[in-house]
Order: sequence, then structure tokens, then C-alpha cells
Amino acid sequence: MVVYALLFLAGLMLVQQLTVLPDIQWLIAAGVAACIIAWLRYWRVLFFMVGVLWAIVFAMHRLSERLPEQLEGVEIQVAGTIAGLPEQDEKRARFDFITRDGVYAANQQGAGAATVAELERQLPTKLRLSWYYPDQPIKAGQRWLFTVKLKRVHGTMNPGGFDYERWLFTEGVGATGYVRPSPKPVLLGRDPAWKNISVWRQVITDRLSNALGNSPSMALIKALTIGDGNSVAQEQWEVFRKTGTTHLVVISGSHIGLIAGLVYFLVLKFWAWTGYTAWSPQKAAAFSAVLVAIFYAGLAGFSVPTQRSVVMLSVAMAAIILQRNTRPFNILSIAMFAVLVVDPLAILSAGFWLSFIAVAVIVYAVSGRLGRLGPMWGAIKINWVTSVGLSPLLLLFFQQVSLVAPLANLVAVPVISLLVVPLSLLAVIVMFILPETADKLFYLVDQVLQGLWWLLVQLAELPMASINHALPSYWALLFAVPGILWLLAPVGIPARWLSLVMFLPLVFTDAKRPETGDIHMTLLDVGQGLSAVVRTAHHLLVYDAGAKFSEQSDMGQSVLLPFLRLQGIDKVDSLIVSHGDNDHIGGAVSLIRGIDVGQVLTSVPQQLSEYAPSKCAAGQSWLWDEVSFTLLAPQQAFMSDNDNSCVLKIQSEHGTVLLTGDIEAAAESWLVKTYGEELKADVLVAPHHGSKTSSTTEFLQTVQPDYVLIPAGYRNQFGHPHKDVLARYRQIDTKWLTSADGGAITVNTENNALVVQGMRETESRYWNSK
Repeated sequence: MVVYALLFLAGLMLVQQLTVLPDIQWLIAAGVAACIIAWLRYWRVLFFMVGVLWAIVFAMHRLSERLPEQLEGVEIQVAGTIAGLPEQDEKRARFDFITRDGVYAANQQGAGAATVAELERQLPTKLRLSWYYPDQPIKAGQRWLFTVKLKRVHGTMNPGGFDYERWLFTEGVGATGYVRPSPKPVLLGRDPAWKNISVWRQVITDRLSNALGNSPSMALIKALTIGDGNSVAQEQWEVFRKTGTTHLVVISGSHIGLIAGLVYFLVLKFWAWTGYTAWSPQKAAAFSAVLVAIFYAGLAGFSVPTQRSVVMLSVAMAAIILQRNTRPFNILSIAMFAVLVVDPLAILSAGFWLSFIAVAVIVYAVSGRLGRLGPMWGAIKINWVTSVGLSPLLLLFFQQVSLVAPLANLVAVPVISLLVVPLSLLAVIVMFILPETADKLFYLVDQVLQGLWWLLVQLAELPMASINHALPSYWALLFAVPGILWLLAPVGIPARWLSLVMFLPLVFTDAKRPETGDIHMTLLDVGQGLSAVVRTAHHLLVYDAGAKFSEQSDMGQSVLLPFLRLQGIDKVDSLIVSHGDNDHIGGAVSLIRGIDVGQVLTSVPQQLSEYAPSKCAAGQSWLWDEVSFTLLAPQQAFMSDNDNSCVLKIQSEHGTVLLTGDIEAAAESWLVKTYGEELKADVLVAPHHGSKTSSTTEFLQTVQPDYVLIPAGYRNQFGHPHKDVLARYRQIDTKWLTSADGGAITVNTENNALVVQGMRETESRYWNSK
């Protein structure tokens, strides 16, 4: 079974590498070929072919539920139900919306002649909506009549960044959008609790908020009982990340498995004590464990990871109920096969690989070994083998490994799994019957969590608590796999210490550096904002840091730092913040706090006064690795803050780049008069995102760029880049690319040639918007 499951997995993986799904005629031909292979009884080839076909069919169905292009930007009145717990911050509420109740009306001017019936067929079933500054409480299970503006699935696309489009695809979301304030949204009612598990979750989270008040542990208790991690602060996530304990805060296979295991043990002992023989204690315990696992997964909203965990557990318990004495790897293979049949897109999740490989490593290292370890030594060994076994995957997915994770998990796993989660779930159950008893239980849980939190903070603050590393190559991973098997082999295997040699390619992996005199620039895709990373042979500069959306979210945290980690970079030599607009300065604080930053230059030093910045001014210049950096502005103060942006010219023997911030016509005119032909550049980052108040004809004719790179958000509210500006670019016969259409844009001057490429051109997959 192991081989068949792995071949089925290989077929699924092959499809995920495609940029475009095959046409239907190729699918039919492959189906006929699979039938012939089945008739010939080539079972291994058949499992591979079935994996390919199932992945294609599932993906085609999922893509068919996306919003048609003609409905983008159209006001549509739609009724439906809020699914799951809404995410709320100081500006907006965000939630999934199920449109089962149908479409009521549409702006016919925008939608053309589409009838309501046609719109019902075209509108996706699941939407991801934002409601800015809502004037009514938003709860799971509520039925609303909204007027919405939708857009097709689209997200930022950056090396090392979160693939939002892939996540929406795996979650079955067909469109995103926002609720229009007019006409006023109408609350139609609310689903009963028996019909919608989300209503129960909402009731529980409301009760928890009332019971726990301002408890510092409230966010963690919500995360551990109902899977609501929205209240966990960014600083808390950072501590969990550094200590390798993030998996304990998210309801996953470990939580469900441990709770189910605890129930299995208790029911097994109780059933044996009763002497009831109609059902064996093992069967009763297995059924009870599955029911508790389903209940716990329901509390977590039946999220994809919990569904996967329940399927895995059900397969294992079925083997006990059916009294099948199967090998552990066979059970694991059947569980993996069942998970992939239910959801073939699970392989796009890092959690899928981490959970199954963690179990596989534990089974390999523990089962079939001579002698028995006590509980303490057993826990230590499991922590050791999972830390070693998962380290290559952690480097692949996150470019980071926690060195204190074995110690942190040795304490945190039993505390969370055996104390916090069982007591929290018990408190949730009794809080509807005996609220005073629940308060006492929550107080006990709160004290335990505060003690654990203190320990995790101390570990996270240790020097070298975690290390960042460049993305390892696939050949380095291929060496590491046999190295892990050799290292964790039974004691009798000779020279196990030599397996450490096979880890060396992982350790010494280094990202490709520019040659002396070359420029590598990446204009990151930060939506409606600006951030560029410029790298020379031994130095790195960041120009602007994108926007800040809330206390929990900004582009420095979500785009810049992951990009730098992917490159194996641990220091920024210079940070230039062009001016004080949020879409340029918003992510700067997260960047400065997340990585060692040398010099900070900005036109608004008062906004970053905590970090001792210097004021940027025309005439400042420096030389890095035979590449010159010169600030051309500001020199005089303009009325507009945009015109006071730091303007940077980067010049090497092989090419020149001009970064202009948000300057507009007045600053452009001054630059032309002051520098004249010195403004010439091969690559121009469009002033002010391509607004109609910038990129004047005089300025463009002076710069004479071969490429113009436009940092602008997809369907942004400002209409950037403006059509008149694009016409001016065409007049000077220059090529232009936008981050909205191309994703992150790289500019490399190598081998006396200028290479400009968008990430969507080179790295796009079939689920990404084109």
C-alpha cells in the first residue's frame, strides 16, 4: 500500500507544477489510457494516472467556480450566510460569505444584459468579503443582504511570500470584494445552532470573551478551544515562531490526536472496569476517540487541517475496530491516500507535509526497536527525532529553524496537550451549565498559560534561539533525506555519526550573489505601495517598505522579511524611506525590528525618530562594489510631501536605475532643470505609481528609460496607472510592467545585459491569475 499511495501522491504533485491545465480532450484521452492500464493490470501505473486525473478534474471544478471577468467591479446585491468566525480589527471585518440564497439584483450597466438567473449561475458560491467600519455586530451564521463589489481572485506575488491566491484556491473562495455602505446592508436572520456549527462557535467565543475579560491568555484559550487565532498578537506569533511552538497554538493533528488518545485510554480502562462484553473495550474506545475528534474538529470550524487529522485518526481507529493487525506505515499510507482522495489540494499546504512526515519519522525512529523507553525518555526521543527529521522541511518552507524548539516543546507539549487543552474544553462544556465552575477552571488554565508564556519568552530571547537560512536547493534536500534515515537508524547500524556529513549541503547553501559591478533589484509586489530591494556583491539596500494595514499586518512583516529570509540575508546596510505616506513607510518599523538595519535615511526623520534616522538630501552618495548610489533630491522644500520624496539614482557600468518615490510634476520639473541628461536611466520606477499628476512628458523624454516599472495594486481605488500616463510611455517607445500584473519584478544587470522579468511570467501556476 505504501508504494501505491506514494504513486498516487506523485500524480497529484505533477499536476501542481503545471502553469495551465490541459484541455478537456487531453483529459478524455488520459481517461481512456487509464482504463486500458487497468485492463492490463498495471496497478502501479494506474495509481499514478488516477492521481493525475483526479487532480486535474478537481482543479477544473474549483476553477470553474471563480468570478467571471465581466462581473468585476459590478455592484451586485446578494444574499447569503456568514461562514466561520469573522476576523475583526479597528478598521474592518473580514469573513467568508456563502451565497446559497441567490442574487437579487445587479447594476445592469456594469454587468451588461445579464439576468438575475444568469448571475446566480455565474456568481461563486463562496466569497471573501470585507466590511469597512461596520455599524452593526457581525456574527457567524447571520444571513445578510449585501450590495457588494467583487473582483477576481488576486493577491501579491513575491519570492518567499505567502501565496494568497493559492490559499483562496484551496479554501474554495471564488472571489473577493467589499460591502458597499449604500444601500444599507440588511440583516435577514440567523441560522439555528443545530443547522450551522459556526453559530455554536460564535456563541462560545462570545461567552469566552465575557468570562475571561482582559485576561492575557484569552487569545490563546480561544485559539486552543475553537481555533480562533484572530486575537493572537503579532508579538505572540513571533515568540511561537522563534521557539518552534506555533503548531501548539493552532488546532492541528497533534491536538486532535492527543485528545483522542486521552479519550481512548480513559474509555478503554473504564469499559474494561465495567465488565460489559457485548463490545470489546478496544472498539468502544476507538469509537469514542473518533467521536471526540469530530467534536473537536467541529469546534475548530472543520478547517482543512482538522479535516485531515480526523481522516487520519479514523483510518487508524478503523484498523482497531476491524481488528486488523496492520503495519504502522500501511496505516499511515491509507490515511494519506484517504486525505488526498477527499482533498487533493492538501499537498499545497505545508501542514500536510509536516504532519505526515512527522508521523513517519516518529514511526521509523520508535517502532520495532528493542527495549522500551520510559515516558520521560520517550518524550525526549520524540522531540529529538521530530526536530531533526523536520529541519530540512522547515528550511524549505520557512527558511528558519528554531534551535530551542526541542527544549521548548519538551515542556510545552505536555503542558498544552495534557493540561491546557483538556481543562479548557471541559470549561467550555460546563460554562453553559455551571459558569462558576468554568470560571475556576479558566483561572487555572490562565495561570498555567502565563507560566508557560514566561518560559517561552525567555527561550525566544536567547542568542541564536532561531536561525535564518537561504532556501536550500533540491539536491541538498535529496542528500538530507538519507542522512536523516541513517542518523535515526537503530543503534546497531555502524558509523551513524557520518550521516551528519550529508547535512552539510543544507548548511552551506547560499543564495546567488551579484558579481562586482552588477545590480540585482527586486521591485516587490506590495499592492498599492512601494518597496524595492537592491543588492550588490556584498551590500543590500531597501527603498521603502510598503503599507501598514493594522497593528497585526503590514508589508514589512508579510513581504519584505520573508523575501530577505529566502535570500539568506541577515542585514540591511541601508534603508531609505522616501517620504511619510503609509504606503511607503508603513512596513518600516517591522523591518527594523525584524532584521539588523544599518543606516536609515528618510525625508521624514521625525516619523522614525526612535531609530535615529538621517535626513536624506541631494548630494549624498556612496560606492558599493563598483556600483554608485546618489541621492538627487530633495534639496528644496516643496508644498507637497510627495514632491519631497528621496530620489535615488543607482548606476553601474552595465545599467542605471532611478527610484523616484511619489514625486509629481513640480519635483520632476526641478529635477530636469537641475540635472538634465544626468537623469538618463535604463530602468525608471514610475513616479507616484503612475498617477496622472506625474510622469510628465518633459521628465520622460529626459530620463529616456528602456523600462518603466509601475508599483500599483490590482484594481486599486486610485486608477493607477492612469491611461494618460500609459499613453506617454507609449509615446517614448518604452516597455512598462506593473506589479499588479507581473508580481515582483526583478532587474538584473549581468553579462553586460539588462534582464527584466515579472514573477508571474516565470513562477506562475495554473491557479494564479494571469
